[in-house]
Amino acid sequence: MIFAEMPLDQAEGAILAHSVLEGGGRFRKGLVLEPSHLAALRDAGLTHVTAARLEPGDVGEDAAADRLARALVPGPEAAGLVLSTAFTGRVNLNATGPGLAEVDVAAVHALNRVDPAITLATLPPLTRVERGLLVGTVKIITYGVPEPALARACDLARAALRIRPVVLREASLIVTEVPGLPDKLAEKARAAVEGRLRALGMGLAAYRKVAHREADLAAALAEAPGDMILILTGSATSDTMDTAPQALRHAGGQVARFGMPVDPGNLLFHGTLGQRPVVGLPGCARSPALNGADWVLERLACGLTLSDDDIAAMGVGGLLKEIPLRPQPREGK
Repeated sequence: MIFAEMPLDQAEGAILAHSVLEGGGRFRKGLVLEPSHLAALRDAGLTHVTAARLEPGDVGEDAAADRLARALVPGPEAAGLVLSTAFTGRVNLNATGPGLAEVDVAAVHALNRVDPAITLATLPPLTRVERGLLVGTVKIITYGVPEPALARACDLARAALRIRPVVLREASLIVTEVPGLPDKLAEKARAAVEGRLRALGMGLAAYRKVAHREADLAAALAEAPGDMILILTGSATSDTMDTAPQALRHAGGQVARFGMPVDPGNLLFHGTLGQRPVVGLPGCARSPALNGADWVLERLACGLTLSDDDIAAMGVGGLLKEIPLRPQPREGK
């Protein structure tokens, strides 16, 4: 691509590099200069413009952005994404429904190393998305890029972006009560959990309050409907042999792990009851603010399994106390 200041009599077919305000009119950057544009610029007293001209083998910014986006998402419907029409070298990739953003990180890194003018920006892997949310944006920075570079970028990043949809439809919530615990805390928990489920396109199959005793909780677990069971205890779980994990075992389930390196959210446990995932929520789940339980709930709702390594890896980036999504700092100044 040629980028230079050009005499007007040599600029026909070139791409205007900078907007020009002359004679009460405006010529926007990116305009492909035609004879009428050049005549108007001459009438305004200009003799030169800064412009770009594609050379043989170059691909224009919009065509390049469209090709790269379609390589990234070869089947938009199956990938849960919709592609915008290319404009000024940009194509946006938006989610068509709730789920988690799945990103082939190595492929995106490889794409972004091909040519500085060929770029893709995405959400972090496994970010929860909703319908319409921007998941990624392709941007061709210059007015054109060489065909070989574009072809290599397309090959390296083919099918690198998709949405993993939510596969579970309903969850039960069981709240345990201890003497002296205000009723409003249970209702606050219900509202917060329902909001989380609603964001995933899920419903609350049942809501039940029981005494904070192993036998009562085990009986409630055995009767709970839905594809997932959530437990929020009136007294925080502090050990893998505490009331709620033991109740899950007594109901015939298994405890996979207690504790996670995410704050808030340390005191979470998870396991299974038959084929259904069970999550023992930390007390911070009574608030709608982001916490470690969100990451566990979202992955399980999308059909992902959670190994010890998966949860251990959440520690990097797991300090959530002071992020903008939690705007009330706890530390004193």
